[in-house]
Amino acid sequence: MTPEPILPLSLTLGEGPVWTGGALWFVDIKGHALYRHVPATGTLEKWQAPDQIGWALPTVQGDMLAGVRTGLHRFDPVSGAFTHFHDPEPHLPGNRLNDATTDVAGRVWFGSMDDAEAACSGQLYCLEKGQCRPTAVPAVEITNGPAITRDGQTLYHTDTLGKQIWKVSAEADGTLGTPQPFIRIEEGAGWPDGSVLDSEGCLWVALFGGWGVRRYDPQGRLMQTVTFPVANVTKIAFGGDDLRTAYATTAHKGLDAQGREAQPLAGHVFAFDPQVAGLPVVPAHI
Repeated sequence: MTPEPILPLSLTLGEGPVWTGGALWFVDIKGHALYRHVPATGTLEKWQAPDQIGWALPTVQGDMLAGVRTGLHRFDPVSGAFTHFHDPEPHLPGNRLNDATTDVAGRVWFGSMDDAEAACSGQLYCLEKGQCRPTAVPAVEITNGPAITRDGQTLYHTDTLGKQIWKVSAEADGTLGTPQPFIRIEEGAGWPDGSVLDSEGCLWVALFGGWGVRRYDPQGRLMQTVTFPVANVTKIAFGGDDLRTAYATTAHKGLDAQGREAQPLAGHVFAFDPQVAGLPVVPAHI
């Protein structure tokens, strides 16, 4: 389970890895950049986003849906064009979109956050067939890691600065229940960042400032810890033909010159063997 660097990119805030179409997609939020890496050929492509970009997910139409500071955008990999689709928060110019996932029905669950990481203005949203609505999940400074089980019945929602991951029941129509405490990250272990579920229903949580990734079972028990040579691990994605390779984005955000020197691999993209398969990404129905 030893993570190995595979892309020496030194991303300021690498995030949002997702495997689709035989490729690993990911972003550098602060670099306003979207990347596509095809391991089979070794190719790496980069596109400049119109602003800070938190994530990109495949759609049933064949393009990508991207979460940018200014709202949702459609991205065409052929032309490289970003087209504004919807802004869920025109009244909150200090916010940006941060993390997202899709459920079995193709709904997009995504969150926002205060870019200054101070105001309690981060909201969880649901996009379903072109209609975007806020959920009743309480607002936090930084929403993160929405992940939803294969059967669509449980959603995990992260309050990063509160170090709390919540478990929320979900109905077939996308209605959410009352959030229940699931995992609290202890002091000194970093902050919970992006999360993703594997084929056994276990939740993998990246730890920003925590030097690793943890795997929790559906009851919230810690099962495994993967240690990294960098402090800021942001999210993993399961990829490869069998979805048995874990790809991890990292960041050098917040490191001073001495910290950068001590962590020369910070911001690189890593890969490791998670010893379990992941789940395929469901394209968004938008």
